[in-house]
Amino acid sequence: MAMDRRSFVKAGGSAALGLAFGGCAPRFAAQGGAVLAPYIAPGQIPSVVYPVHISWERVIRTTVGLRPFRPSGFRLEAERFDEKTIVHNFGHGGTGWSLSWGTATLATEHAVDAAGDSEDRRAAVLGAGIVGLTSARLLQRRGFDVTVYAAALSPETTSNMSWAGFTPVSGLVRQRTPEWDAQFRRAVAISYREHQLLVARGYGVSWIDSYSPTNSAGSTGGGGNREADGAGDSPLMPEGAETGTIVLGPGRHPFSTKYCRVGVQMRYEPSIYLEAIMRDIIAFGGKFIVRKFDTPRDLMSLDESVIVNCTGLGSKALFGDSELMPIKGQLTVLVPQPEINYTMGSMIPRSDGIVLGHTQLPDDWSLEVNQEALIRTMENALRNFHPSIFRRTPRAAPPMRVVSAEPAWEMAKYAAASPPPVEHFFGLES
Repeated sequence: MAMDRRSFVKAGGSAALGLAFGGCAPRFAAQGGAVLAPYIAPGQIPSVVYPVHISWERVIRTTVGLRPFRPSGFRLEAERFDEKTIVHNFGHGGTGWSLSWGTATLATEHAVDAAGDSEDRRAAVLGAGIVGLTSARLLQRRGFDVTVYAAALSPETTSNMSWAGFTPVSGLVRQRTPEWDAQFRRAVAISYREHQLLVARGYGVSWIDSYSPTNSAGSTGGGGNREADGAGDSPLMPEGAETGTIVLGPGRHPFSTKYCRVGVQMRYEPSIYLEAIMRDIIAFGGKFIVRKFDTPRDLMSLDESVIVNCTGLGSKALFGDSELMPIKGQLTVLVPQPEINYTMGSMIPRSDGIVLGHTQLPDDWSLEVNQEALIRTMENALRNFHPSIFRRTPRAAPPMRVVSAEPAWEMAKYAAASPPPVEHFFGLES
């Protein structure tokens, strides 16, 4: 399916399985025995917070999907196929959103090396999830004419179904090497910077407070973004890629627990973000074609000599990657609550709903809803947001406001767009 700038918004994606995953909780940093957080002051902590309304009647959807995991970590390398160079960028295992711009930068460097001094600056990107789209955009920045080939477009990609917070080690691998660690740290630093530059620009990227009620001042609250795990004593996260937290004592927070840890986390709105990047790609001359490839030989029919592979789990069949395995994820989404402006536990609010996670079932290829996991998710949420948790709550929610994710002039450009012609290859030999 080919799309141009004017016809993009009305285009519907083709069916594909969704990805559901949850990142780990924000890391709680301590320095010199004192928890520091220069970005927040005690006087800025709200004396009350609006509670999340948890009930089975408010469930509007449950997403199930498979995220691509490799025990040795994401694959980022180039290899030759006849006259073409394939640059692999897949296997992020639940960290695709967090690492997208970083690994896309590294993949683009491979593409630039492959192109050399050639005047042919055409590149193909396989996959239209967050990793594929950021790869396409960075290729454009380096002067390539880009075509994205994908079996599904937003809102039907696996990336659309993500929990979507900045959690680069939520899919931390167990068979790392020092070389991989160095590559990972560079990818984190690049991606962290790029995401920050998209805040408040219509991309659905924002900072959100993170609360962790606890009765122990020394508890880390679970999760974390710093881990040795076979990499010596060096922290895996690069310096400057994390925020800190503060611990509020009794009477200084709105929860019934003795303490509350408060931090900030970067949040993404997948549907807004992905379509904004797609618009950018189209605006800079790129195009999208809905097409599925079954074997590497099928790729030889493409005109582009440089191909960046971002097909995720699809690379298991397409390129025979024996390491790839699915991690089944499941998210439960409740009716949106615009007044909720914080994340807590496995809950993150978005404009399209209150998202509850996280389910992680290794090597499970089933796309059926896991009822036990669904019940467990709801029971955890009912416990975490029980009225007894909140020492003080507002008497009523604030007036409802409808806030456009984009400036009115930006939305108006596409209001009159009509659906584009569809170019498809399904059922045909490549």
